[in-house]
Amino acid sequence: MMVSAIIVAAGKGVRMDDKERKQYLLLDGRPLISHTIAVFSECNMIDEIFLVVPEEDFAFCNDNILNRQNFQKKVSLVPGGAERQDSVYNGLLAIDNIDDSIVVIHDGVRPFIRSEQLLECITCAIDYDACILGIPAYDTLKRVDSSGFIENTIERNTIWLAQTPQAFRYKIIRDAHENARRAAITGTDDAMLVELLGIKVKVIRGSRCNVKITTKEDLLLAMSILNTIKLNGVGGRAV
Repeated sequence: MMVSAIIVAAGKGVRMDDKERKQYLLLDGRPLISHTIAVFSECNMIDEIFLVVPEEDFAFCNDNILNRQNFQKKVSLVPGGAERQDSVYNGLLAIDNIDDSIVVIHDGVRPFIRSEQLLECITCAIDYDACILGIPAYDTLKRVDSSGFIENTIERNTIWLAQTPQAFRYKIIRDAHENARRAAITGTDDAMLVELLGIKVKVIRGSRCNVKITTKEDLLLAMSILNTIKLNGVGGRAV
């Protein structure tokens, strides 16, 4: 079965407040996105990788990332869209339309996805058609009104925080995106678009280390996680 990966890295990174896009900031001497690509490149279940970035960054990505790293698999560049959802859709269009294939969608600025979690997500999508990583809510959740006052406390036992990767049958995720485009719906993640089709999405446990690097504080956290991996050998990537 064909398995394609779409790594989305087309954001402007405005919350990072840096002149350079966050996906290209250095983490341990390598662009952040390189760490992410490496996990997918080393996964023996993935057949092809599509990296979605701003079209004006193609030359930069080729020169500073793809041609400098010894990735095991070819990485094809796809132009990003105005929003993340548009970028994912562009990635879907770049894949040969094989309805029964699996598509894995991942945020390019989540470099600490573990290889075993990636494999489990793919396998789960093969079994259940749609699967995402997530972690149980670990803080107390409050519903707050527009003036900043607590309305009530939310029972957290059934609340999970969604992560990526998210994996789906190609036809399901393509239909979900096209339905959203017709209805002018913007989802907070790809799973939400699939849910709108009435399709159940399986959630499997991810990791609190699978953080999305969005702010400068996140970058400091990423260095701490990376140092822990080096010291303790946790979160290994090779598959």
